[in-house]
Amino acid sequence: MTRFVAMTAIAAVMGSAAFAGNVSDPVIEPAPAPAPVPVANDGGDWTGFYLGGQVGQLDADASNGATGDDTAYGIHGGYNHDFGRFVLGGELEYDATDLDLGGGATVDSVARAKVKAGYDFGNVLAYVTGGVAEADSSLGSETGEFYGVGIAYQVTDQWQIGGEVLEHEFDQFGNSGVGADATSVSLRASFKF
Repeated sequence: MTRFVAMTAIAAVMGSAAFAGNVSDPVIEPAPAPAPVPVANDGGDWTGFYLGGQVGQLDADASNGATGDDTAYGIHGGYNHDFGRFVLGGELEYDATDLDLGGGATVDSVARAKVKAGYDFGNVLAYVTGGVAEADSSLGSETGEFYGVGIAYQVTDQWQIGGEVLEHEFDQFGNSGVGADATSVSLRASFKF
């Protein structure tokens, strides 16, 4: 029996040494973090309402041969929606001026309803625009069309500056038989909400 006890003791000592370390759970190394996925640059964020002002020059050539130019200044407000790289928007604009066309004829103001379509370059938006304009003159009011190009730059998330060049066509002011083609060049500043 002594032999049996000795063999059992040796087996117990040998068995516990063989199974040492298996009592605890195995250590699992964490998987490495996945590499960041590159995100495509969709440009800036031009979506939102905005209000602003502009100052520039209005140049007109009347159908009776008279010409004139004067400073124009005013306000504008609109909304743009950014679809990634394509931006679509609408705007209302009013300019006051005192453009003398000679013979006592003056242009006092121009109001515009615009549609704008542009390309988002990030902080820069280049666009084309067109729509309906109404000019108020001493000869009467006339509704015409206009088209042009513009560029805007985002100084901050809310402030934008830019410029526009617009070409206008007015057939006849009131019943005067006098129409005009006009070009406006303006510098603009806007606050986006």
